[in-house]
Amino acid sequence: MTGRARKPGFASRPGNPESWIRAADTPPDGKAAGEAFTARLTIDITPDLRGRIKVVAFRRGITVADMLRDLLAREFPLIEGDPT
Repeated sequence: MTGRARKPGFASRPGNPESWIRAADTPPDGKAAGEAFTARLTIDITPDLRGRIKVVAFRRGITVADMLRDLLAREFPLIEGDPT
């Protein structure tokens, strides 16, 4: 009888623990440390407004998320001395 190859489990660890411990120090996509971690914001809008936002983002060639992040950053700039 031949044995079956063992499949890794759902929560299996990578072979080299040093690589996944150090991986947490590296921000994804080469972003700066402050931009690496985000918080999700959920708002309720009308389907009509959602459609208009999506059309504008498409025409500008950017994602809705990027467009809204830029809009919020402009509207609520970081003020020196304020807690972040």
